[in-house]
Parts: sequence; C-alpha cells; structure tokens
Amino acid sequence: MATAEMQVREAPKTPQKQENKMGVMPIGRLVLTMSLPMMISMLVQALYNIVDSLFVARVNADAFNALSLAFPFQNLMIAVGVGTGVGVNANLSRALGEKKFERANKFARNGIFLAICSAIVVMVLALCFTRLYFSVQTDNEQVIEYGSQYLFIVSFFCVGSFMQIMNERLLQATGKTIFSMCSQGVGSIINLILDPLLIFGIGFFPKLGVTGAAIATVIGQCCAATFGIILNTTKNKEISINMRRFKPEIALIGKIYSIGVPSIIMTAITSVMTFALNLILTTFGAIAGTLQSVLGAYFKLQSFIFMPVFGLNNGTVPIISYNYGAGKRSRVIKTMKVASMFAMIIMLLGLLIMQVMPELMLKIFDANDMMIEYGVPALRIISLAFIIAGINVVLSSTFQSLGKPISSMIVSITRQLVVLVPSAFLLSLTGNPTLVWWSFPIAEVASLIMCLIMLKRTYTSVIKNIPDNV
Repeated sequence: MATAEMQVREAPKTPQKQENKMGVMPIGRLVLTMSLPMMISMLVQALYNIVDSLFVARVNADAFNALSLAFPFQNLMIAVGVGTGVGVNANLSRALGEKKFERANKFARNGIFLAICSAIVVMVLALCFTRLYFSVQTDNEQVIEYGSQYLFIVSFFCVGSFMQIMNERLLQATGKTIFSMCSQGVGSIINLILDPLLIFGIGFFPKLGVTGAAIATVIGQCCAATFGIILNTTKNKEISINMRRFKPEIALIGKIYSIGVPSIIMTAITSVMTFALNLILTTFGAIAGTLQSVLGAYFKLQSFIFMPVFGLNNGTVPIISYNYGAGKRSRVIKTMKVASMFAMIIMLLGLLIMQVMPELMLKIFDANDMMIEYGVPALRIISLAFIIAGINVVLSSTFQSLGKPISSMIVSITRQLVVLVPSAFLLSLTGNPTLVWWSFPIAEVASLIMCLIMLKRTYTSVIKNIPDNV
C-alpha cells in the first residue's frame, strides 16, 4: 500500500510549457525588454533609409526626387507586409496566451503563405504599371526614368521584403525581439555597405547609380529574410513554421486579415495621402519639384523619429494581445500607459530636433538654397504636432491588439484622407506653399479627438470586461 502511494507521488508529471514572460514580468521592464531591441532595429532601418537617399541625392536632384515619388508605392508594399504581419502577430500572441499552441503554429504557417502570395501580386503590378505610376506625378523624363529603374527592381524582387517582415513579426509575437532586431540589422548593414559600392562604382563594383541603390536594397532584404527563417527554425521554439504538407486554412486567414486589413489600409492610406500631396504640390509650377523633394526629405527624416515609436508599438502589441488572451486586465491597462509615456518622450526629442536644426537636417540630402528656403518652415510647422502623433500611434495599435482594428482604421482615414488632404488642397489655393504644411498639425489634432472617443468605447466594450487573473 505504502509502495503504491509512493509510486503515485513519484509518478512523473506531464510536462507543461512555462508561462511566457509577457504574462509575468513587471510591465515597465517588460515594455523596455520587448521594445528596446525593436526600437534599435527600427532606428537602424530609418538610418538606412536616410543614408540610401543621401547617396542617391549625390547622383543629382532628379534622382532624389525620383526616390521621393517612389515612396508611396514602396510604402504600399510595406503596408501589405506589415499589416499581414500585425494580423498574424496579434492572433498568434493571443493563441499563446490562451495556451493553444497548435493554433499558434497554424497562424505562423498561414502567415508565411500569405507573405509569398503578397509578393507575387506586387511582382505583377511592377510588370504592368511602374512607368505609368511616375508619369502621372511628373513630366520630367529624367525623374521618370530614374524612378522606373528603381521601383521596378525593388518591386519585382520584393519576396525578400515580404519574407523579412513576416519572419520578424513571428519572432516578435513570441517575445524574441532581440532576434528580430538581429534579423533586420543584418539586412540594413548589408544594404548600407552595398549602397555606395553599387551607386558610385567603388573598386571592382560597376557604377549603376539609382539602379545600384535598388539592387543593394533587394540583396539586403533577401539576406534578412534568410536569416529570419533560420532564427525562427532554430531559436523560436514556441512555434513551428515547418511548411511540409501545409494547406491554407480560410478560417485562420480570415482572422489574420480581420486585424490585418485595417492595418494594411491604415498604412496604405499614407501612400494615398503622399501621392495626393505630390499632385497638390504640382500646382505650384516652377517650384513644384522642390516642394516634392521637401516632402520626400520630411518623410525620410520623420521616419528616423517615428521608427522608434513604431518599434515601441511592435514590442507592446504582443504584450497587450497576450495579456488580453490570458485575462489580465491590469497588465493591459498598465502597458497602454507605459507605452504612451515612452512615445511622448521620443516625440518630444523629435520636436526639439526639427525646431532647432531643420537646415542641418535638410543638408543631409545635399539640399540647395531653394530647398532650404521652403524646407525649413515646413519641418518646423509639421513637427509641432509630433507629441500628439506619438499618442495617436500608440492608441491606434492598442485598438488592433484588443481586436478593434476598425477603430484604428477609422482614425487613420479621418487623419489622412478626411482632414489632411482636403486641408492641404484648400490651403494650396492661397498660393502660399508654406501654409500647406499646416494641414499636418490640423490632422493630428483631429486624430487625437477621434482616438479618445474610440478609447472610451473600447474601454466600455472590451477592456472593462477583461478578467483580472493576475
């Protein structure tokens, strides 16, 4: 009898997976642990964007303008990749929080499948519409030629970009943000090294100009994608991305895009907004090219400021999703507060930089006197709303994490299409290009009002009803 009891006591327990750090680590330290690697990674990415444009600007002004006009389409590609990744990230993290590990694996595999499908669609668009895209925005044949060369290469060989983004999101979804940072860092460093070599023909490398910049970008993205796959296969033990005998699951794809599509639309709206602003700026005649270059320079510079906030979001989205799934309301609320505070600090630093040294920022792109004349007031005016913008970004991502992506989409549409573009158009009718830039602060204030309204509704319908199983 005693022996039997001892055997019962000593019977091996069924192994259970340890609680993920997203459900137990103190929130302040957790947000830093999850977000800091992503913020560094995004800063490296932003630095790559700036240096990429810096090299191209030294080819000539038309080359820089071509890359500025290419930005909306590139941003659209990123929108599809990141939006799909957000849908996978949120669903996968929630499944882990609910201890549904095989379901998490299925979300990961369907995410890989969707990344490949997205790349195929973009390749077809690149074959059909690249030159037409530039012809609509400018009649400068040199700009059209430069832009077509660059955009065709980065679009037709975009599978590296989509696979890089998806594999980074899979690492983030399980809290492996250090590995995600390493993946993105590899691609950025390779691109930074190859850029000057291929653009200017240094050493035994051919002098390819704008085409060289595109080739360097593609090579960097493919290397990052390969490294990301290796990391997910060997280091990310919480999920399996083995695609053997894989079959797409419509129900899971629907759940991915129920969150992903609003995210795609939100980012894609930036492309529509930028494209529309470029068309509005053409109404200023002889200085239109300069104003378009100012807008392009702003988006490059603001990415260096906004990217850390996006990195912060990439770190906090899985935290909120995980604790939402695990039923830990207090941790969800505290994560929102901590993320908002960090975002405000980052954007305050950005505001100070733009107010104190706008001319120096523009000279990074070899700006001439006319570009500085119109660019300095533009940067100072637009940056006035940076702190508000940081709060808006955090709240929009929070809505996605809590299964309210439509709220984020409504806020983005209001800010960029309903308010910003019409405001810019009306202000352009004054004939004063400086007034056009006030459309940015006007749009951010409108966005904040919408965010606060949506936050109140989300608290009542979702946050308030989350149990607090701390």
